[in-house]
Amino acid sequence: MTKQAEHKALDRRSLLAGSGAAGVLALTSQPAQPQQGAPVVETTAGKVAGASNSSAHVFKGIPYGAPTGGVGRFMPPTKPTPWVGVRAATAYGPRSPQLPPVNLMPEEAIDLDRGPMSEDCLNLNVWTVTLDAGARRPVMVWLHGGGFSLGSGGSVRYDGTNLARKHEVVVVTINHRLNLFGFLDLSGIGGERYADAGNVGMLDVVAALEWVRDNVASFGGDPGNVTVFGESGGGGKVSTLMAMPAAKGLFHRAIAQSGTALRQLKPEASAATARSLLAKLEISVDNLGELQTLPYERVLAALGAIAPPLTFNPVVDGRSLPRHPFDPDAPSVSAEVPMLLGSNLTETTFFGRTPLDPINDAGLLASVKNYTGLGEAEASRLIAVYKKSRPEADNTFIYQLISSDWWMTANVILQAERKAQSGRAFVYHFEKLTPVREGKLRCPHTLEIAYAFDNIDLSSAVTGTGPDKQALADKVSAMWAAFARSGNPSIPGLPWEPYTAQSRAVMILDDHPRIERDPYRDERLAISAVKSA
Repeated sequence: MTKQAEHKALDRRSLLAGSGAAGVLALTSQPAQPQQGAPVVETTAGKVAGASNSSAHVFKGIPYGAPTGGVGRFMPPTKPTPWVGVRAATAYGPRSPQLPPVNLMPEEAIDLDRGPMSEDCLNLNVWTVTLDAGARRPVMVWLHGGGFSLGSGGSVRYDGTNLARKHEVVVVTINHRLNLFGFLDLSGIGGERYADAGNVGMLDVVAALEWVRDNVASFGGDPGNVTVFGESGGGGKVSTLMAMPAAKGLFHRAIAQSGTALRQLKPEASAATARSLLAKLEISVDNLGELQTLPYERVLAALGAIAPPLTFNPVVDGRSLPRHPFDPDAPSVSAEVPMLLGSNLTETTFFGRTPLDPINDAGLLASVKNYTGLGEAEASRLIAVYKKSRPEADNTFIYQLISSDWWMTANVILQAERKAQSGRAFVYHFEKLTPVREGKLRCPHTLEIAYAFDNIDLSSAVTGTGPDKQALADKVSAMWAAFARSGNPSIPGLPWEPYTAQSRAVMILDDHPRIERDPYRDERLAISAVKSA
C-alpha cells in the first residue's frame, strides 16, 4: 500500500473511531450565555456559571489547562487562558482522543462517555451543596478508568450529586490526555524537547490537583483535605500519583478500586512503542516534529491499525516519576497518605473472553494455563486448592475466581502489604452479585463504582434493579466519605482496622458487610507462591 493510499485508509478509520473537526469545534466553543440565576463562582481563570437543582450545584467542563494540540502535543500542561465575563459551565467538556473499547461486556452495561473528542480536553466537573468558602468540606477527586488509554470523567456512573448531598463532600471528576497523547515516550528519540512526553497524562492529573488547591475553597471544599480515588486505570493513576514528587501535598488520602500499580514502564520498553507508531505513520526520527502537525484523527487511526495493539502506561523517566510506584516497596514521598484499596470477586467477567457458560475439567485446565502461563502441573495444583476451598463452585466459577485473583486481588494484597510497612492501608473485597446477564457476570470489574458513588438508579445496566442494593450503597458511599474526611473508613456499626501482614483485616462488602481476617487464605498463598516463583 502506498503512503497516500494508507493515509486514505487511516482517514476512513478516523471517521469510525471519533468525531470530526467540525463536531469538536462546536463542542469546544464557549457556550453563549449562562442561565439567569445560575450559581456563579470566581476561579483563577475567570468566572464560571453552573446549574443548580434541589440536590446540588453542578459545574461542568471547567478548563484547568490550555488546549494540548499542535505544539502543545506531548508537552507538559499549561494554565488555561483567562476569559472575560462569565463562562457557562453546564456541559461536559470533550474527552481525550481515544479508540473505542473492545472485548468488554455488553456496551449498555459499561455506561461510557461517548461524547466528542478533542485535544482541548483538560477540563473538570464539580458537584457541591454549598458555595460557602468557609464550609471546608472534604474534596474527592475521581480519576476515571479505562487503563491509561480510554474513558473520561463524564460517565453517568460518576455523577457526584449523591455523594455531595448525602455526605457533605465536594466531588470533582477530570479529563486528561490518554494513550499516545498522554503517554508516548519520545524522550529516547527526541531528546530534551520531549523529555516529559511519556508522562504528560499524569502531569495533567497533577495540574488538575493544582487547580483544586487554588480554586476548590470557592466551591465549599477544603484544599487541605483532598482524596484522590479511582477505579481500574483510575486506581493505577492513584497509585502512580503516590510516587510522584510533584503531587506531594496536593492530596491527603488515596482510594484505589480494582486498580493497582506496582510497576510502570521502563524507558526501553516505552521507546519501542514510540518507534512502532512512527513506523506506521512513516515518520522518521529526524522529522519527529511532524507528529505535532498531523490531525489527531490520523494519528489515532494509525494507532488503531497496529496489531497487536500498543498499550500505554506512565514511564519511570527519572523526572516526574523517579521510581516504580510500589516496587520494591511503598514510596516514601507519600508515606503519610493512608490508602484504601480492594478488588471485586469476579473481576474478569467484565471481559468478553471470560467464560460465563459451563466448561468441563479439560476446559478449566486449558483456560487457567492460557491465562496464567503456568505449566500443567502448577495449574492443576492451583485448581485443586480452589476446588477444595470452594466445593460448591462449578468449573466456570473456579476459573473466574482464579483469573480475577491472578489479575487483580493478588496485586491488591501485595500493594497493601508494602503500604502497611510504612503507612496505613485499609483493604476491602467487594462480593455483592449482580443479576445482569441472568447472574452469570456474578461480581465483575467496575460493579462497585455504583455503590461508592451511591448511583444505583443511574447504573442499573450493570447493577440490575431491585430493592436489595440501596442498603449496601448507603454503607459503601458512607465508608468512602468517612475515609475522605478522616483517613479511616469506619462508620457507625462497621469499624475497620488497618491491614497488616499480621492481621490481614479485610472488609467483605456484600449484603452483610463485615471484617474477616485473612479470608481465602489458602487461595492467597497458592496464587502468591506461583506468581513469585
